Amino acid sequence: MDLFEYPYSPGAKARETSFEAARAIKPAADRLRRLTLDALCQRPMTADEVAAYLGIDKLSIRPRVTELGKQGKVIETGLRRANASGRSAMVWRAL
Repeated sequence: MDLFEYPYSPGAKARETSFEAARAIKPAADRLRRLTLDALCQRPMTADEVAAYLGIDKLSIRPRVTELGKQGKVIETGLRRANASGRSAMVWRAL
């Protein structure tokens, strides 16, 4: 699979810094997606709640939730909860 074959590999925008970030997370992305999916099998959560549950930085988990959604492994529940910044975040669940 190609490094930039989204959503099975980290995505990148048309900037070198974005490509660098995708390359840097690539070795951990599969494991992070597995951990994220396992967490969402436990109960529905926002991406930030998954990050807190796993003890992993939310900036590493948010894209993995989106990738899992694009892969059809998780879906939105229709619920929203406030994240740490007070903004509304979607609640996801595993299929």
